[in-house]
Amino acid sequence: MSFLPKQNSSRVGPTQSVAYDSSVGATNTFGPNTYQLRLVANSGCCYRIGDGAQTATISDPYLPANVVEYVTVSPGQRIAVLKAATNGLVTATAGTLWVTELS
Repeated sequence: MSFLPKQNSSRVGPTQSVAYDSSVGATNTFGPNTYQLRLVANSGCCYRIGDGAQTATISDPYLPANVVEYVTVSPGQRIAVLKAATNGLVTATAGTLWVTELS
């Protein structure tokens, strides 16, 4: 019997889309089996993940436009997102963040 190598993968759960601008966009709590997120945004943004209500700032991790990022979370946490600051390197524009829960 031959061995067929497989790609690493996770079970795909619900996806939330979060509109953001200079005010913070936030999601509902993550499900009870969510331990990883797949993030992608259509413009540069900063995000914060944690327990309870979250408020993202421009000092939080930066996610470039159209880049897929995977992050580890705990069930029940939330994510907040804010458009990136204009600092000469990034054009700050409103956008949408897609948050897919993985288990």
